[in-house]
Amino acid sequence: MRVAIDAQLLSDQQSYRGAGVSNYSAELLRALGALVQEEQARLGDAPAELTAYLHAAHFTAPGVQLVRARLPLENPLARILWEQTLFPLALRRQRASLVHGLVNVLPLTASCPGVVTVHDLAFVRTPATMRPLKRIYLTALCRASVRRAAHVIAVSHQTATDLQHFWGTPSERITVVHHGVAARFTPRCAEEQAAFRQRRGLPARYLLYLGTLEPRKNLEHLVRAFAQWRAATAAHDVRLVLAGARGWYYAEIFRTVEALGLTEQVIFPGFIPGDELPDWYAAATAFVYPSLFEGFGLPVLEAMACGTPVVCSRAPGVSEVAGDAAVTFAAHDVAALSAALELVVNQPGVRQALAARGRAQAARFTWRRAAEATLAIYRRFGG
Repeated sequence: MRVAIDAQLLSDQQSYRGAGVSNYSAELLRALGALVQEEQARLGDAPAELTAYLHAAHFTAPGVQLVRARLPLENPLARILWEQTLFPLALRRQRASLVHGLVNVLPLTASCPGVVTVHDLAFVRTPATMRPLKRIYLTALCRASVRRAAHVIAVSHQTATDLQHFWGTPSERITVVHHGVAARFTPRCAEEQAAFRQRRGLPARYLLYLGTLEPRKNLEHLVRAFAQWRAATAAHDVRLVLAGARGWYYAEIFRTVEALGLTEQVIFPGFIPGDELPDWYAAATAFVYPSLFEGFGLPVLEAMACGTPVVCSRAPGVSEVAGDAAVTFAAHDVAALSAALELVVNQPGVRQALAARGRAQAARFTWRRAAEATLAIYRRFGG
């Protein structure tokens, strides 16, 4: 069985391109490669020949053959054209049994069966939070890919439900395969936390948000809740850290911070490289994720794995991964979020209980498990 994998959205740049779906692509490919090598060593034969097509120059995944693009496929338009024209030709030359689109899209004219991973339908659910051209492209290509696919992988039950509700995708054509949490996300001792805060010029206590700065993340509500909480608490040493790259329509977040007089209390460190993420999580007093909608709230699990108490919205795709291991609130309820901040900052017993439940919850999500489920789908539809 020859499986071709479209991994062109995998990036090894230390920028926002290396987060989100790039992280999914990288971790899944490494876990798939490890499984293939294990089975080959045990049985003397590999369960599948995996070939990933990508442009990242330095990425490696033992057990997976990598075909690096000579074209500038980091450019979105070039990538889209390649996926729908040159990629189907490469599949014929490879004699691929199956093609897997890791991020929402398949080559629509491919001659072999396809599996597509759908991460979310935010472009359908919350269209006003996305640039029009991107929304139109994603809606058209993702919908066509789902219809063409032999099978669809949804990263959460929420995404599976959305596929059925908005596009009428039959449930038997969908398998939910959750993300995993990478092994590097582990707790740090108090000395390591203090040393990290000193290196980064961070206060002894801070509340952390990590993700793209964009409307869907609901950060204006977080800033207002933080302001409300500060007005009612004596814990004025606590700062709010909004970490992540600037997305679309981000300027209103900065205007809200300035209008509320919080420019000294809210820190914007920008994009955080992947190898630094565990330290940022572990050194925080709590992790706060107020998102209006997520396909899969991976930062919640990463924070939990690092032993950090989590406060998150009850939005679709967030509460699914948080379970009962976080303090939750209705996404639009500023007062409830303010009360949640008071609880996690000023109640040490609550923080300890959340940290323990969070580690147990995060341990349920592994990339090996995701790879095993994905490989089973390959076997089922790739022959």
